[in-house]
Amino acid sequence: MNTFRNFIDGDFVDGSGEAFEDRFPTTGEVIAKVGHAGQDDVDRAVTAAKRALNGPWGKLSLAERIGLLRKLADGINARFDEFLAAEIKDTGKPTGIASHIDIPRGAANFNVFADQIATIPTETFEMATPDGAGALNYALRMPRGVIGVVCPWNLPLLLMTWKVAPALACGNTVVVKPSEETPATATLLGEVMNAVGIPKGVYNVVHGFGGGDTGEFLTGHPDIDAVTFTGETATGEAIMAAASKGVRPVSLELGGKNPGIVFDDADMAATLEGLGRACFANTGQVCLGTERVYVQRGIFDELAAKLAEKARAYRFGDPFDKATTMGPLISADHRRKVLSYYDKAREGGAEILAGGGVPDVDGYPGGYWVQPTVWTGLAQDHPVVTDEIFGPCTHLTPFDDEEEAIALANASPYGLAATIWTTNLGRAHRVAAKVDAGITWVNCWFLRDLRTPFGGSKRSGIGREGGVHSLEFYTELRNVCIKL
Repeated sequence: MNTFRNFIDGDFVDGSGEAFEDRFPTTGEVIAKVGHAGQDDVDRAVTAAKRALNGPWGKLSLAERIGLLRKLADGINARFDEFLAAEIKDTGKPTGIASHIDIPRGAANFNVFADQIATIPTETFEMATPDGAGALNYALRMPRGVIGVVCPWNLPLLLMTWKVAPALACGNTVVVKPSEETPATATLLGEVMNAVGIPKGVYNVVHGFGGGDTGEFLTGHPDIDAVTFTGETATGEAIMAAASKGVRPVSLELGGKNPGIVFDDADMAATLEGLGRACFANTGQVCLGTERVYVQRGIFDELAAKLAEKARAYRFGDPFDKATTMGPLISADHRRKVLSYYDKAREGGAEILAGGGVPDVDGYPGGYWVQPTVWTGLAQDHPVVTDEIFGPCTHLTPFDDEEEAIALANASPYGLAATIWTTNLGRAHRVAAKVDAGITWVNCWFLRDLRTPFGGSKRSGIGREGGVHSLEFYTELRNVCIKL
């Protein structure tokens, strides 16, 4: 496999920059990644993508494009085990997660957007004219051009194809910059692109860091026509500033400090099952995860004790072992960040109901492990309650009534996701309408219909992805007016 090389104009190439190093998140083993792309590499990738727009790719019919998207989905599934191994080695996440979410969804995205582009309509209007003959207006949906795709490390294949699939469905070409932490599956996808007959230059991958490096070279490139990014808010602000030169559109899915609201009529067993996943799945490295939970006072003690019990039940170990349920964090730097909040919680007087430290994992002393952690007792302006930590941790706070719960949930600069747990249907509708979040789940979490709008409000992002909403970003509508 060519998993640490750039993929430019259909070929796997080394980068012009110095190789950068990383360590496997479970063992700490050092690896050198030779694909580090400099400015010249990014220029080559963008030029190839621009050339492909007017080449064989641009001449394909919609039906031919759809056929290739479906072949890409089949190609990923045909090499499922290779993609799975690459994703696990990059992230350290357990096979039970990656095999059920990352790879299947990464492949499914191509089929989803093949379906969407096949059925999306455009508008047509008849209008009166002074001479009585009339005129006809109709819209054309055209590709935007070369799309810069900047991807995060927490769900590398899934979130990359979530952007690449609609971009290609609409006839664009792409230059992808995966996270330097997780380069493998984006490059492995290049092999599938070649195998199914995607023309050269349509899909390109450049590896490297962000600010002052490959990411900045890409997002600031004058021939990039739009930029899509998933990641932290500060990086999103930098990308937005870079894209303002040339007035290029951006789609930004950014950070969150997502609330969960548990009312005293909630089904306790179902709530604990869903809330446990929302707080701890993927070692808490999920932008949609629940890092602050508000619990009605009458059931607070019971829920707190049982959620802490769930946190203590996770099993660490070999990510390829199906019995492992909790993986490591992505890197040493990220573990330092997460543990700094564990320290702040302790120093701030938090009551630690579960976790709060580093586990001793037999056979993996160099891994980036942290314990799933549940706190209570901190003020609402404490950094643990206000800042996105992106680890397997959550803070519990009691509330008395519906109005207070909504106020607590909305007291954040973020607005990405929320969960509500109640058996009162009227309350569910009322509260969901008042919570500041791009997506609100009621009695569930991470249940996604890929046709629905997805994105954040406030500092959690700009724009919506999913279904027709993705196609709106990756196309430009043009109106044609014909005088009859």
